[in-house]
Amino acid sequence: MTVIHPTAIVDPKAELDDSVEVGAYSIVGPNVKIGARTTIGPHVVVDGHTTIGCDNRFFQFSSIGGAPQDKKYAGEPTRLEIGDRNVIREFCTFNLGTSQDEGVTRLGNDNWIMAYVHLAHDVQVGNNTIFANNAALAGHVHVGDWVILGGFSNVHQFCKIGSHAMLGMSTSLTQDVPPFVMLNGNPAAAHGINVEGLKRRGFSREQISDIRNAYKLIYKSGLTLEEAKASLAKAEADAPGSAVYLRMIREFLDSTTRGIVR
Repeated sequence: MTVIHPTAIVDPKAELDDSVEVGAYSIVGPNVKIGARTTIGPHVVVDGHTTIGCDNRFFQFSSIGGAPQDKKYAGEPTRLEIGDRNVIREFCTFNLGTSQDEGVTRLGNDNWIMAYVHLAHDVQVGNNTIFANNAALAGHVHVGDWVILGGFSNVHQFCKIGSHAMLGMSTSLTQDVPPFVMLNGNPAAAHGINVEGLKRRGFSREQISDIRNAYKLIYKSGLTLEEAKASLAKAEADAPGSAVYLRMIREFLDSTTRGIVR
């Protein structure tokens, strides 16, 4: 049976799997759905139209599914969706989406979210990310898979961070980050690719070399962005074992609206 601490308040309309645990003094609102084996620690508030998957663990004092910090929000039934096997540490704040976007904030699967992390309205986070303490994402930010954000990183609204990218501690980001790129500073500056992360994820030496060459085309060759994209398209044909990753970079460059950190 669901284990609910006597001091917790769970609205009778909330939908909790039989294996969910809710800790002391936590509050679960009427429009919340929580999947199997998820644990809600003490002093957590889960509100709004929030759907949480299986095997998640929420530590104490987090606020999940609160109203967007957006003056235009007028109580629309927007949503927060959280996948499976995420760890959410102390004092995190995840807000609902807004009607000015898709109306939903999303966190995928297998993410490691440390203390005091903020996901603002309409943020979209992929899978297998690591967000260190006090990382903060403004509204409408998109984050790909396997991204790492250092402590006290701040991301401006509408920015995109490509898969496998890494932001160092206290980075202030106001433009997009292509996949695989490592950067740091305020303002942010690129410092190569995330080689160690790629090795840990099983990328071959040849693939890492091809991704490094793609980085050089964008950042070291003196080419314009359009010229670099044309060179990347040629590199895809010449490196079939890495083509999917080179295409990922090129398509990201095609999709950017804020321009990339360069």
